[in-house]
Amino acid sequence: MELAAGKWDDGIQQGAAASFALHAIAILLLLLLLPKVEPPLPLPDDGLSVEIVPQAVEPLKMPEPAKTPLPEQAKPEAAKPEAEPAAPVANSPPAAAMPPAAPITPPVPKPAEFVEARQLFSDKVLADPRSRRAREALRGLAGSERNLQLCDLEALEQVRRAQPAMAPDALAPYAMAAEKVSGNSVEVKGGAFRSKRKWYNIQFKCELDAGSGKVVSFAFLVGDAIPRDEWQEHNLVAEDGAADQ
Repeated sequence: MELAAGKWDDGIQQGAAASFALHAIAILLLLLLLPKVEPPLPLPDDGLSVEIVPQAVEPLKMPEPAKTPLPEQAKPEAAKPEAEPAAPVANSPPAAAMPPAAPITPPVPKPAEFVEARQLFSDKVLADPRSRRAREALRGLAGSERNLQLCDLEALEQVRRAQPAMAPDALAPYAMAAEKVSGNSVEVKGGAFRSKRKWYNIQFKCELDAGSGKVVSFAFLVGDAIPRDEWQEHNLVAEDGAADQ
């Protein structure tokens, strides 16, 4: 009997599940067959416009209260005429004039600041075996010319490290203005360096050690690109060994 009862319960559950599924399918079909609700049609525009004209509303008139005579002592005195303003004294000093407003001057743009190098690279570049020719060329120079060439090398390496997007391959320290070399100090205010066939302005200050001849301090400032129509005037070329077109 218990086995038959269990089968009976299973049959009831299966029938209920089948009935639920049939009802769900019937509801889905009903929703699909329902017509889509169309939006209401707009009212025809007959070209008439309605303007609301405000009408003046007549204020309500309230009954005036009855006037009671005032006693003699309570009657108000007649208004006295106001005293006329006194005429200005002939010898009185004139009113102090307002000081003129100070003109507003626009703020002066702050000049760009030099970047102080935290690490120097010219000595390491020259120590590389691939820089043998550069070392030999520097040995043939002396005094201010050697100091200038060494600072140029430091400038190229500083730009390469500070702005990886650039690849400087040449530097003209006196392209736009003459450089200044004084003892172990080099100052370039109108230099130019080439990167990817374009020329850019550069300024730098370089200090060298008197004993070792190595760069000990360096600061630089990269400027804007130099217009191409100015290259020929300053002997700037896009490639080595070929005149710029």
